Amino acid sequence: MGLFSKQFANVVEWEEFREDMIFWKWHNTEIKKGSRLILRPGQDAIFLYNGQIEGVFTEDGDFDIESEIIPFLSTLKGFKFGFNSGMRAEVLFVNTKEFVVKWGTGNAINIPAPGLPGGMPIRSYGTYTFRVSDYIRLIDKIAGIKDSYLVENVQVRISAVLDQLLMKWISKEGKDMFNLQANSFDIANGIRADLDAQIEPDGLTIGNFNIMSFSYPKEIQDMINKTASHSMIGDLGRYQQVSMTDAMAQGKNAGGSTAADMAGMMMGMNLANQMMQNTQNTQTPNSQSTPSGTAAGAKPNFCPNCGTKTEGANFCPNCGQKLV
Repeated sequence: MGLFSKQFANVVEWEEFREDMIFWKWHNTEIKKGSRLILRPGQDAIFLYNGQIEGVFTEDGDFDIESEIIPFLSTLKGFKFGFNSGMRAEVLFVNTKEFVVKWGTGNAINIPAPGLPGGMPIRSYGTYTFRVSDYIRLIDKIAGIKDSYLVENVQVRISAVLDQLLMKWISKEGKDMFNLQANSFDIANGIRADLDAQIEPDGLTIGNFNIMSFSYPKEIQDMINKTASHSMIGDLGRYQQVSMTDAMAQGKNAGGSTAADMAGMMMGMNLANQMMQNTQNTQTPNSQSTPSGTAAGAKPNFCPNCGTKTEGANFCPNCGQKLV
């Protein structure tokens, strides 16, 4: 049967449109005479023959295939769309918008850190954007064998490598493990470039990659908060005493976790050491006591032998007693 062998009209449009659908392929036994192509805003239509692109239509509207589409296609690559050709075409509808996707670490990832053999367990979340950038690559790698493609398919692929990329860029150049948010811009840019290289061969590109937050285990976050408060309190020794007193008063040390017990033990040892140091610093060397009212090496105002007033003399003027 020919391309326009039937006289009733057919509509070529994106019949299964979804906001999260990247592309959808229309294919039928034949495009009928009187058929119309309907393109909505944010959609491109790619006419394919034997898997090859014959024409791309980007303007939204309602087009008559026989009078507006076929004449254009017939000028490309010797394409022969005729009444008796018997050839059939496929139309690939592509969503041209930029997709926004939320991401997050499913499980905490252990980032290598000095002093922590198992690494620092960190979680993170944010967003990234992507869009279709190359129709030829898209068709060669994906659309040639699939009738549709969803954001979910890209999300699964990115999630498979995201943990490794986070580990790579957090560890790069010795980032401060306790203040990752300050370096989030550099980390995000590095991840964006690597992700873009991952999906570019499929005709897709990453627009932005954003890190909204990093989170630590509760014990680590509490430690970070306490460390930040040291500068506000000013006196670390006093802070330790207050913390230790509060912990004992509230019974935090009883039945706590191993990490809490270790932290309490270390705090107690630090407090004891500091108290010993303070005691040693306040002690003065032993010295000989002097008679009350008389400074060491000073002349007495009265003779200790006869009681005569000496008036600063070296010997008593009355009995001759040596005064110094």
